[in-house]
Amino acid sequence: MKVTQEKLPSSQIGLEIEITPEKTKQTYEQVIQNLSRSANIPGFRKGKVPRQILLQRLGTTRIKAAALEELIQDGITEAVKQEDIQAIGQPQLRSSFDDLINNYEPGKPLTFSATVDVPPEVNLTQYTDLEIKAEEIKYDPDKVDQVLENERQQMATLIPVEGRPAQLGDIAVVDFKGVIAKAEGDDEAAEPEPIPGGEATDFQVELQEDKFIPGFVTGILGMNPTETKEISATFPDPYANEDLAGKPAIFTVTLKEIKEKELPELNDDFAKDVSEHETLAELRASLEEKFQKEAEQKTKGNKQEALLKELLKHVEIDLPETMIEREVDNMLTQTAMRLAQQGLDVKRFFTADIIPQLRQRSRDEAIERLQRTLALEEIGKRESIEVTNEEVATRIKGLSEQLSEQDYDPDRLQEYVKDELLTEKTIDWLLEHAKVELVPEGSLSAEESPTEETAETDESEEQITIDAEATAVTEEASTEAE
Repeated sequence: MKVTQEKLPSSQIGLEIEITPEKTKQTYEQVIQNLSRSANIPGFRKGKVPRQILLQRLGTTRIKAAALEELIQDGITEAVKQEDIQAIGQPQLRSSFDDLINNYEPGKPLTFSATVDVPPEVNLTQYTDLEIKAEEIKYDPDKVDQVLENERQQMATLIPVEGRPAQLGDIAVVDFKGVIAKAEGDDEAAEPEPIPGGEATDFQVELQEDKFIPGFVTGILGMNPTETKEISATFPDPYANEDLAGKPAIFTVTLKEIKEKELPELNDDFAKDVSEHETLAELRASLEEKFQKEAEQKTKGNKQEALLKELLKHVEIDLPETMIEREVDNMLTQTAMRLAQQGLDVKRFFTADIIPQLRQRSRDEAIERLQRTLALEEIGKRESIEVTNEEVATRIKGLSEQLSEQDYDPDRLQEYVKDELLTEKTIDWLLEHAKVELVPEGSLSAEESPTEETAETDESEEQITIDAEATAVTEEASTEAE
């Protein structure tokens, strides 16, 4: 069999395949034999149909088509093997099938064209001495005090208060009923419009302005128990209920009781109650270590992200469509699994109408993920970066607690962990061979001009992540169902 290769865009190989006359004749005759044994033709028993009758009843076009299908399939398979081509996905016929039928003559050579996707070549113009800037996240000691204060608030005891009006920090127990405030020009005789869900009895509200809609808490301040008062407030815009967004409201509020928080002391007993530590000093030290590590990890994450973003500027990969489609499939599958874990009916949201939209939305992200992965794999090969079996075993052992109640394939897990470790090692190697400048947190975003910010916003809107898109789809489907 004669095979001629041609390099095509999108990591495809074009194949021109010439089937020998002997093979075209042999396949045609074999198809006739098979059909004669299986064809149901009135007046003849199976396997006893004369050749000429069979050709007349079934037609030469049908027989040629059956022979061609077999010749093409076998020809492509043999050509890929003969030329040692690492094909991915299903090969595609380039020649017109109708033309092949018209030109096919058993006993004469048959030539046709096909394409196969192959792994893409990774062209790295540079991957060492990359110059990047990354924001440094510094440990903030105040976070320890914030956590401890939050714990104190959670453990606070509510003590009834008498003899004074409500003040900031109190817990007020109120009955209230709200209506939409009348606008200028409204019918004064008309009944005010109640606010949906804007009524409650024995409602506890912490007197902090951010705990309710603007104006509500401010209006309660200074009230005494048993006092009733009309309070003007305004719903923020935007607001969860779009019908109420930005609208003024009037609440009739009765203050029934005032309570204040009695906070526990920050001491060793407190530490024992909220943690596994015996002393407050141990608890503080533990929190300090935790937040220091978090800051270091965030800084490292910023460096890695900046590095990968810069690396992609120096990578040229002509991705085959098969790889892109497979990556999109993976992204959709991951999203479906997350939605299922949230208890949502995946089939309801991944309908035939919606899936094409999701695929198109996720395409750009799929391409970027593939470019990153293939670039890192290529660098790992060039620099002989490897992962040992001991390193894989150690990582899996660390995951044992998380995996204890899950079903998983040990071989697939080992392969996944190995790939993950190799990626981490390669990125660490790149960082060691890069020029990294750490800058203060927030400074990189502050340096962007308004034009750059607008462009970035437009781009991010186009490249909606698959999870965000699925959420939007979920909301639309829920609305339609209602």
